[in-house]
Amino acid sequence: MNRTAVFYALASAALFGISTPAAKVVVSAVDPILLAGLLYCGAGIGVTILRHLGQAILPPTGQTLQREDMPWLAAAIGAGGIAGPILLMTGLARTDAAASSLLLTLEGAATALMAWFIFHENFNRRVALGMICLVAGAATLAWSGTPTLAGVIGPTAIIGACVMWGLDNNLTRKVSLADPLQIVQLKGLIAGPFNVALGLWAGASLPGIFDALLAAIIGFLGYGVSLALFIVALRHLGTARTGA
Repeated sequence: MNRTAVFYALASAALFGISTPAAKVVVSAVDPILLAGLLYCGAGIGVTILRHLGQAILPPTGQTLQREDMPWLAAAIGAGGIAGPILLMTGLARTDAAASSLLLTLEGAATALMAWFIFHENFNRRVALGMICLVAGAATLAWSGTPTLAGVIGPTAIIGACVMWGLDNNLTRKVSLADPLQIVQLKGLIAGPFNVALGLWAGASLPGIFDALLAAIIGFLGYGVSLALFIVALRHLGTARTGA
């Protein structure tokens, strides 16, 4: 197994995991849909700067996106860049940060199940056993007593986000040979403004400069850098293993 790719996958998971409690702090002051847009704007703008600075030092780590890649990328942006973060921010507004972080481990299970049964990636029993343990542990630790309708909405939205990101991961696998920074740049610069516009259309107001800047930094690290590392890991490990 490629140990460097494993390191990239774990670093990606760490950055994304830290972004959840960090976003929970901001979501109390910013509309969830608008916050989703600001996170992806931060990812897109930050990675755009990083990409242009990096080209002066290092060559791109993949080929340029081709026309045949665009349908896969567009579907990935719709699932993971628009639907996923909106569902997550909606769920975060109704769920505590610890339970939210635990529930987000279901993204790996959703990714693996889709990889095996929809995209026909080779089945791996060790990964499957790990997924069963992961889901059981997350469900046990996130359990907070007898569920109520109000208490179920938040976790359900987070699980929906995991499903959307699982689909996103599998679709992104189709274009993972392309430059990861270019992929993240397009995701951020398309999904970010779209979600911001959607939030404003729904009646949200722009946050203060501090909250907006904090959201952008969280988005750059937790969505931008994290996703770039994830894409590199996808090339070498496959979708199910990287999701695990």
